[in-house]
Amino acid sequence: MIKLALVCLAAYLAGSINFAIVFFKIAGKADPRLSFSGNAGTTNVYRQAGLPWAVLVFALDIGRALAVAAAALHFINGEWLIWAGFFLILGNAFPCFHGFRGGKGVANYLGFTLLVAPWAAMMSCLIWVSIYWIKKTPFIASLFMAATLSIGHGASFRWAWPTAAGAVTALALILFNHRKNISQYRRADDAPEPEA
Repeated sequence: MIKLALVCLAAYLAGSINFAIVFFKIAGKADPRLSFSGNAGTTNVYRQAGLPWAVLVFALDIGRALAVAAAALHFINGEWLIWAGFFLILGNAFPCFHGFRGGKGVANYLGFTLLVAPWAAMMSCLIWVSIYWIKKTPFIASLFMAATLSIGHGASFRWAWPTAAGAVTALALILFNHRKNISQYRRADDAPEPEA
């Protein structure tokens, strides 16, 4: 359990380094949390700085998640692996180095799963593309992606209780991180149709 606690702490600290915030600061750009969704994630970086910056931040998030997953695979029993992923997402969403305001954790969850359950990561990407093609709303596609990743973790370890609990908790955290998007989407959906 000591190894598990140390890996989870390291995962949280790794997740707390928000590449969008760091690189915007280096480039002399405004904090990405000050515009659009107020989120320091890939989609908001794309809106503010364009595709190259978004790709860079996404690639760094994936790379960091792969490193955390590799460490977790080395030090932790398989059924508990998902908890390192959860703390990575937690660090990304509530980074101790950036005032506890960060991203939403989806790219980190994808990168972590890529090493632990690659089939689920690939399936989640196909689902993201399909849902985005239908709905044209990135956060809805991301929620479907996160759900697929959680199912993939659970299935990979035969729904052992530590994995199932971690997968549900990780998905719940990502849903919580998207609460503002969900609320705005519901309000827009409930708005009355304009009169003809």
